[in-house]
Amino acid sequence: MPMFRRRPLMRAAMIGGGAYAAGKHRQRSHDEEQAQYEPEPAAAPAPAAPAGGMTGDAIEQLKQLGQLHDQGVLTDEEFAAQKQKVLGS
Repeated sequence: MPMFRRRPLMRAAMIGGGAYAAGKHRQRSHDEEQAQYEPEPAAAPAPAAPAGGMTGDAIEQLKQLGQLHDQGVLTDEEFAAQKQKVLGS
């Protein structure tokens, strides 16, 4: 008797799965069609320098120096000297 019960469930699963796939395909087609008519968003302007006047490059160098100092590669004196070079230039 379990065979009678399985067939309707199997049929519903196959039909439902096909409807789901068809809906996903229709949504993807709709999204692609809308993308053709929508203009590309303009690139965001570059962020302004922080209030201290430091550039992004200087900030990145300071981060790298801080990591080297934390790892023990640079001593306190070496870190201070390199930091002054970055901030002074």
